[in-house]
Amino acid sequence: MGFAEGWAALNMDMPARVPRTEYVDHPELMFAVAGIPLASGSPASAGDAARKAFQKAWGYSFIWSTFINTQLMKNGRTTSMGHATYTEGGGDFDAGIRCPFTDPEEVLTFDPSAEYGPIDAMARMADFEEDYRLRCEFFNDAVNMTGVYTTMVSGLLAIFGWDMLLLAMGTDSRRFGEVARRYEKWAMPLFDALAESSVPVIMCHDDIVWTSGAVFPPAWYRQYVFPAYRRCWRPILDAGKRLVFTSDGNYTEFFDDLVACGAHAFVMEPCSDMEAFAKKYGRTHGFIGNVDCRILLSGTRKEIRAEVERCMRIGKECPGFFLAVGNHIPANTPIENCLYYNKVYEELSRR
Repeated sequence: MGFAEGWAALNMDMPARVPRTEYVDHPELMFAVAGIPLASGSPASAGDAARKAFQKAWGYSFIWSTFINTQLMKNGRTTSMGHATYTEGGGDFDAGIRCPFTDPEEVLTFDPSAEYGPIDAMARMADFEEDYRLRCEFFNDAVNMTGVYTTMVSGLLAIFGWDMLLLAMGTDSRRFGEVARRYEKWAMPLFDALAESSVPVIMCHDDIVWTSGAVFPPAWYRQYVFPAYRRCWRPILDAGKRLVFTSDGNYTEFFDDLVACGAHAFVMEPCSDMEAFAKKYGRTHGFIGNVDCRILLSGTRKEIRAEVERCMRIGKECPGFFLAVGNHIPANTPIENCLYYNKVYEELSRR
């Protein structure tokens, strides 16, 4: 049932129920729902079983995933920006901040092809095929996908980090645009590989904005980022695949640009104006979101219900709408709030 609903929605064929996905890293919630205990040091098989049972119990129709992140950069320079505590127990905390670039000129002359070497499209196509096969094998009653996390801006950020990226941008935005073009040229074989693969749904992730909106002048995106999307995505679209775009933050001002680039559906955090998107594109494009995770974290039942009702009011009449908590449901979210959120979803999901 999950796959059928998700595939219908992704193809703008309104299912009888609003489909959903979630992004959950909450072992206690998984235990409460699926009955499979998880603890620090639990074997990977236990985690897999818990996730699979949880996804089935909560009726996932869409499972967010990408395959390519920074692994193709391992033979060259990248920046470590550290990591705040997110997972239970704080195992993901990383205080190590390391940037190999010390001067903006190093950034402005950087060439990814020279640094990392060429990308073998045929080898990457095999990687994408295998990643998608394993995901479908793990949970086949939902729309699965593969894709690229470091599409453009996220790739440049992984290389340079925020400080050097912004310093280089402020030093010479035109030359930094040329760096972006070199990155696009280096990364293009990934998108050719995706186009040639048999994978029907492609995820392209790129954190192009902050919570407050654009990081760079909008004109810069329109000169260097969105044209790159159009070129990179063209083979995928010509191959008849469904392409989904994700960015954290508030990318409301770029809705028109991103739709024009060709994406079929958009994953949104609560800070993007989902209602504005639905009013303009809700009959032609899908969207996934955007229950505010902060309300699940500290809200009352009344506030949680109101938040689900808000999203349903926006999306229920749109054929490509998926409900999801944006950005994640982390381990410090009260279990009773999560269970109540799911109860309200179940109550309101039928059209």
